[in-house]
Amino acid sequence: MNVRPFLPVALLLSLASTLSAQGPSLPPFLELRIPKPPTVATADGASFLVYEMHVTNFAMPAITIKRVEVTAANESGPRHILFSLTDSALSRNLSRPGTDTPPGDRASLPGGARAVVWLWVPVDRNAPPGAVITRLILEQGKGDSVRTQMLDSPPAPVARESAAIGAPLRGGTWLAGNGPDPLSGHRRALIPIGGTPSIAQRFAIDWVKIADDNRTFSGDSLNNSSYYAYGQDALAVADGIVVETKDSIPQNVPGINSRAVPITLETVGGNHVIIDLGGGRYAFYAHLQPGSLRVKVGDRVHRGQVVGLVGNSGNSTEPHLHFHISDGNSPLGSEGVPYNLESFELVGRCENFGSGCKRPAPVARKGEIPLANMLVRFPQ
Repeated sequence: MNVRPFLPVALLLSLASTLSAQGPSLPPFLELRIPKPPTVATADGASFLVYEMHVTNFAMPAITIKRVEVTAANESGPRHILFSLTDSALSRNLSRPGTDTPPGDRASLPGGARAVVWLWVPVDRNAPPGAVITRLILEQGKGDSVRTQMLDSPPAPVARESAAIGAPLRGGTWLAGNGPDPLSGHRRALIPIGGTPSIAQRFAIDWVKIADDNRTFSGDSLNNSSYYAYGQDALAVADGIVVETKDSIPQNVPGINSRAVPITLETVGGNHVIIDLGGGRYAFYAHLQPGSLRVKVGDRVHRGQVVGLVGNSGNSTEPHLHFHISDGNSPLGSEGVPYNLESFELVGRCENFGSGCKRPAPVARKGEIPLANMLVRFPQ
């Protein structure tokens, strides 16, 4: 039997498993994958790119990520570094899926291991790059045999046009709970659905209505109707077509661990509505009151139309509206994309959910997405 065609493959496998100490002659045996190329988002007077890079070690020896750099791909001459991560900042923005690896050890990838690099890159809002390259500076080996290598990701195209929308609610004051932030739970909710991990909630917000004392309710904390958000109108943010609804899920008693039904992929969003806004964008409204939906699948809706009432169904601790926009008709099995609200008033900020809140003079905002723990008032 002629085995000659198999020799090059065997040679590469041998190199991948040993990586001889004579010095690197091949690029690092890593897969670099950016699942969702970024779109320019604008908030608080600045613009930024939010995306992730998955790094998988295809060799047996461990590698250590020492530095991550993001540069514009369309620059000529020396690269201008838009953003970099190293030391403790790198540790905070690395995760190791499926492990409990401590932050200080996450940069070291054994053979077969994967890391996720979480990126939040400031850019010039008037001249964002057309594409970005994410570079890894790596070390392999120990002591006198340590080697430094670099590996660049393929250029990731940058989209400039995020969805322009109206308000999902009226009036206020509304707290942007778990809103866009490098460390928020929504931003890092990497969930495999149908065999593909994605982050539908990358720019999601839990809208909670609060009073001047920063409380979300008055009276009995175990009664949904005590909460200021309860029963508020959830509004279509743009013209579109209703492509999914879910109703009849009973409401929870407010509380951290109180759930009226087991939480599954079918019940996690509670009673909900998904609207196809066109252009590959879908608006998701979750945790609505049972029996409150004003739309059905196939309905054409118009901006400002009531689609349902805010409630406390599904994976929810108290009455609020979970809202996000993603690129697919799936509450979790799609990729979250940024959006720009036509207008709102920024009336304050909180250090945490409902605490450490300060309310200076209101500021009008146009064409921005609210960030985590901002206090917002929408048009009536």
